[in-house]
Amino acid sequence: MEALRPAAGSVSSPDPRLSIPGSRLVSFRRTQLGFASSIRARPLRRACSGDGAQRVSGKAGRRQQQQQVRCTAEGIERGLLFGDRGGVGGRVEAAEGVIGVAVPERFKVVALMACAMCLCNADRVVMSVAVVPLAAQHGWSSSFLGIVQSSFLWGYVFSSVAGGVLVDKYGGKRVMAWGVALWSLATLLTPWAANHSTVALLAIRAFFGLAEGVALPSMSTLSSRWFPTDERASAVGISMGGFHLGNVVGLVLTPLMMSTVGISGPFLLFSSLGLLWVMKWANGVTSHPRESRFVSASELRLIEDGKSNAVVRGGEIPPIRVLLSKPPALAIILANITNNWGYFVLLSWMPVYFKTVFNINLKHAAWFSAVPWGTMAVSGYIAGAASDYLIKAGYSLTLVRKVMQSIGFIGPGIALLCLNYANSPAIAALFITVGLSLSSFSQAGFLLNIQDIAPNCAGCLHGIANSAGTVAAIVSTIGTGYFVQWLGSFQAFLTVTAALYFVTTVFYNLFATGDQVF
Repeated sequence: MEALRPAAGSVSSPDPRLSIPGSRLVSFRRTQLGFASSIRARPLRRACSGDGAQRVSGKAGRRQQQQQVRCTAEGIERGLLFGDRGGVGGRVEAAEGVIGVAVPERFKVVALMACAMCLCNADRVVMSVAVVPLAAQHGWSSSFLGIVQSSFLWGYVFSSVAGGVLVDKYGGKRVMAWGVALWSLATLLTPWAANHSTVALLAIRAFFGLAEGVALPSMSTLSSRWFPTDERASAVGISMGGFHLGNVVGLVLTPLMMSTVGISGPFLLFSSLGLLWVMKWANGVTSHPRESRFVSASELRLIEDGKSNAVVRGGEIPPIRVLLSKPPALAIILANITNNWGYFVLLSWMPVYFKTVFNINLKHAAWFSAVPWGTMAVSGYIAGAASDYLIKAGYSLTLVRKVMQSIGFIGPGIALLCLNYANSPAIAALFITVGLSLSSFSQAGFLLNIQDIAPNCAGCLHGIANSAGTVAAIVSTIGTGYFVQWLGSFQAFLTVTAALYFVTTVFYNLFATGDQVF
C-alpha cells in the first residue's frame, strides 16, 4: 500500500483507477491533491498541506497527516452518511461545468449490507407471524410452538463459528453471497415443508438458520475492511439499522400478504428479493477495497490511513482455548449471550404476547410489535454516530465501548421490569420501544469491540460469541413457551431477562477493553 502514499513534494505515476480510456471529457492525473488537469475542485474550507509540507513527528504529526489525507480524499467525496467534514460536497467540476456527484464506493457497500441484513431479519420474522395461523391449523401447543420458533437456531448455532472462520479465510463477499442465496431458498421451501410434515418444517428451518449464521460475521468483517476506525460505528449502525428494519418490514407485510395471497405469499416475496440481491452483490462488491475496481485512489488512501495501528497478520487464528482464556473475550461472549437472550424473546414472542395478554388480532399485534423495531433502527445509527464522535473527540476506545454497552443493557433491563406493570397495549408498546431503542447502543459496544481486540481473527471470535448467544436464544425461546404454559404469564421470564442484563453490564465494565488482545 506504500505505492498509494506519495512522498511530500513528489507526484506519483498515473494510477489506472483514475483514467478513463478514450474519454475526451476529462483527463485524470494523480497528484497529492487527488486530481489535476481538467478537473478543478472547489476550495476546501480548511487548509490542506501542499507539496512542500514537512513531516511532523509524534502525535501532532499523525494528526496533521490524517488531516491531509482527509482533505485529499474529501476534495472529491464527502461524508454523505457521516456528516459534512468540510469537503466540497462530493461534486466534481470540469472546466465546462458540473460532471455529477461522486458517491464513495464504501457507502454503496454499506447500503447493500444494510439491504442484506434487512432481508436476514425479515425472513426470520415471517415465521414469527405465520406461526400463529399455522399453530391454529395444526393444533400446536404453546410448548411445541416454542420448539418450532427455535428450530431456526439449531442450524444457526453450528454455522456461526464455521461461518466466522470462512469469512477470515475467504472474505466477507463470497460468504455473505452464499448465505443469502441459501437462506432465500430455505425461505421459499418453508410453506411446502409446513404442509408436508412437522419434521420437514423443523429440518428446513434448521437449514435456514445454518445459512443465516454467516451474516453477522460477514457484515462485521466487511465493515472493518471498508471503513476507517472513526466511521466504523456509523457503518455498523447503518447495517444493523437495516437488520432492525427487517423486523418492521416482516411484521407489517407478512399479515398483509397472508390475508391477500395466503400463507405462502410472504415467503415467496422475500425469497425472490434475496435472489435479486445476490445478483447485485456478486457484481458490485469485493471483500477488501484494494480489490475493487470502483474505488478511487483517494478513497482508498482515506480508508487505509484511517485504520488503527493494530497489527494484522493474515491467516493466523489462535486456538479456541486461547480465545476463551482472555477476560475481554469472555466479556464479549457474555454480552452476546445476554443480547441474544433478550432479543430473541422479544422477536419470537411479541406477536404472541400482544395476542395473549391484550387479545389483539394478528394484524394489530404485528403493528404493535413492529413499531419498536423501527425506532431501534434509528437509535442504532444514533449510537454509532455518537460513538464515532466520542472517538474523534479523543476519548479512549475502552471508555466509549463501555459507555455504549452500559446504555445498551441497563436501559432494556429497566424497560422489561416496567413492562410487567403495563395495563394497555399502548403502554406495553412504549416500554418495549424504549427498551429495544436503548439496546441498540450495544452495537457500538460489544459488537464493535470484537474488531478492537481481535483484528486477526474477528470472524472466528464473532462466530464463537454468536454460537454461545444462539444457545442462549434457544433456551430463552423455548423457555418462554414453557414459562407461559406453566405460569400462564410472561412476567417471570421478563424479570429473569432483566436481571441477566444487569449482571452482564457489571461483568463487561470490569473486564472489557478497546486494546488489541489477539
